[in-house]
Amino acid sequence: MSLSSLNERSKSIFRQIVETYLETGDPVGSRTISRADGIDVSPATVRNVMSDLEEFGLLASPHTSAGRIPTDFGLRFFVDGLMEVGNLTKEERASIKGQCAATGRSLEDVLSDATKALSGLSRCASVVMVPKQDLTVKHIEFVPIAPGRALVVMVSEDGSVENRIINVPVGLPPSALVQAGNYLSARLVGRSFDQVRGGIQDELSNRQAELDALTSKVVDDGLALWAGDKGSASLLISGQANLLENVQAAEDLERIRQLFDELERKKDLIKLMELAKDGRGVRLFIGAENNLFSLSGSSLVVSPYMNGANNIVGVIGVIGPTRLNYARIVPMVDYTARVIGRML
Repeated sequence: MSLSSLNERSKSIFRQIVETYLETGDPVGSRTISRADGIDVSPATVRNVMSDLEEFGLLASPHTSAGRIPTDFGLRFFVDGLMEVGNLTKEERASIKGQCAATGRSLEDVLSDATKALSGLSRCASVVMVPKQDLTVKHIEFVPIAPGRALVVMVSEDGSVENRIINVPVGLPPSALVQAGNYLSARLVGRSFDQVRGGIQDELSNRQAELDALTSKVVDDGLALWAGDKGSASLLISGQANLLENVQAAEDLERIRQLFDELERKKDLIKLMELAKDGRGVRLFIGAENNLFSLSGSSLVVSPYMNGANNIVGVIGVIGPTRLNYARIVPMVDYTARVIGRML
């Protein structure tokens, strides 16, 4: 259905129901709506409109209550066509900018503080997808640790050290590992994996590298393992305790428990957030629209952030019950993403 399916009276009543529900979390009755500003009709008329909205799938009647609550479909309908997005206050903007200040800190520290700012202002949990950085290499070597196993040690220009274990042919002489390390160092030092990977693989496939077959395999396996890992992302979550505020009923507590379980499945959440990298601007996932939140009935409001080259590299947002204050959360997430982009 579309907005054109509703007349102005139905739109006004529906908007009032949703806004009241988002504020209180309780089913909304016809008498409450009839008394609201701008709704100049009787409770009986409101009940008739509510009945029509329920038939459209926009409202539902929980339990035996005479009140109504918006469905997930109804919330989507409201967000896409009726919601009036608010503006952040100067204080909120200053708080976000202050906590995201990047001077002298790593990207992960900046993003961690950004999620803390978001969770504090939204009173919900916040999440950020942190891209793996393709750092410039300072040193790389292969160290034998067991028959058929070797440790690849990489030191980046920023001083960080990362290790990976790879399988190598049993009986491979230590000199082959030294040769593999020297070969990669000569091509990698001062550059990143992404910058040299294609050229090295071309050399190996065309046998232009002065390496024997076993050493070439070690180089290729090590490079593939490391470069492949660079494409993965990690997830930071802040403010889960905020979700326990205002929990009044046992069923609310059970939904929060389900959400905590869903947050533990970070791989699933990363896959969902990856969807937001396909476009620019804020994106909302409401309740059962996504299988990940089908049990807890939660919503995710996210926006991608960009690096200095204007490329989308990650996603940040807020997660909480479907009864989020979307009009306030949407500009908050959007502004935070833009602040991070400017920092990068």
